[in-house]
Amino acid sequence: MLVNEVVNSVSIALAATESASNNIPYLGLQWFPEKKKSGLDLSWIKTHKGLPVSLKPSNFDSLPAIRARGGLKKEKTQMAFFREQMVVTEEDAQEIDRIKDENDPYLQGALQSIYDDSTALVQGAEVVPERMRMALLSTVNGHPVIGIESDGVKYEYDYDPKGEYAKEHYTKLLDTAMWSDATNSKPLTDLNNARKALAKKGKIATYVLMNSNTFDYLLESDQVKNAILAQNLTANIELTDDNVISIVRSRTKLTIIVYDKMYADENGNEHYLYPDDKVTLLPTGALGSTWFGTTPEERTAGQVADVDVSMYGVGIAVATKTEYGPPAITSVTASEIVLPSYEGMDSTFVIEVHSEG
Repeated sequence: MLVNEVVNSVSIALAATESASNNIPYLGLQWFPEKKKSGLDLSWIKTHKGLPVSLKPSNFDSLPAIRARGGLKKEKTQMAFFREQMVVTEEDAQEIDRIKDENDPYLQGALQSIYDDSTALVQGAEVVPERMRMALLSTVNGHPVIGIESDGVKYEYDYDPKGEYAKEHYTKLLDTAMWSDATNSKPLTDLNNARKALAKKGKIATYVLMNSNTFDYLLESDQVKNAILAQNLTANIELTDDNVISIVRSRTKLTIIVYDKMYADENGNEHYLYPDDKVTLLPTGALGSTWFGTTPEERTAGQVADVDVSMYGVGIAVATKTEYGPPAITSVTASEIVLPSYEGMDSTFVIEVHSEG
């Protein structure tokens, strides 16, 4: 039994699919569904639509006034490329080659180790677009930006180069207004103000996104507690997650989404995909798309005899290649070209509810 008979792109993709089926799905797909395109360039059209403007008065038998067309801006950039590889060692290959019976228990153990490593590559590719989506939704000081750097390769994308979003769709709470001040802060008021700011632009917010650390501020807030007590005849009521979610929906028309999925960055440091101390108001429906391009591995599929390529999901290419050496090496590569578009960014609003400085 040769290593390439059992370690191939199809088996790797299948192992990753079976593993992913047991995981919490990535929330960002709700607002940035996946799509595929060829090449590297990514361009999209973003329109700015405000409230309807009343027609200008006119005299009979006169030429009509020319109305300026609403803002129309085309964004263009190049998508980011990610690729990483693992190697099946000669020792691993020998373990597989010496086994003739597919029911041999040693085969399963050898394959499990290989599949675990290669699945980790594919899952690492999956987390990249979710990092991007959550970075756009949470912003940095109100700016929807993406920044990823590792091993001397750096990608930076600014979706708000003129600061328009930061000026009109972001607020930073200070001093006693911060939600960490349970006595003086007014989180229900803050959420309502943000929702109304969007409503003035004709945008309807339905959800408010946060992680559980930020949600804890609401559990401690005097304004939230008083609002709950005002709806109950008894002075003693247990403040539960459900109570808080219910009162926020009642007072602000927003449904709380708590998102605690985590990832490890290139240096092994763990992070929430959606960070602490921020909340984002979101509409129903797509805000953009998660665009995948065609990777070099995908492009070589069917063209290079000793390279076996399968696709995982919409745009992650899984390639296996065996070189008979010496030394004999089988490599597994996961690659993707990916970047979200964010046409609907004007339908969101970010509140930074606590900051250290």
